[in-house]
Amino acid sequence: MSVDELAVMDGGKCLLQIRGVRPFLSRKYDITRHPNYRLLSDFNEKNAFDIEKFLSTKMPVRPGELYRNYEVTAEDLEAPAAG
Repeated sequence: MSVDELAVMDGGKCLLQIRGVRPFLSRKYDITRHPNYRLLSDFNEKNAFDIEKFLSTKMPVRPGELYRNYEVTAEDLEAPAAG
């Protein structure tokens, strides 16, 4: 397929390139017809993954649960590991 043919290619088609396979022409898939479409953020914005919320989540400490508290300073990080 030439560059000119790519420029005027039908909007319902795409070139698909998968590792180990030569590129081929394929029809685009309509994601709204997929059974799990309702789980995508395209369906509902509340399904969007929030990386900031995920990274800020802390493990809750329950009453009566035993745990160890460690304090790490910048000097601890710079010191070579004992080995």
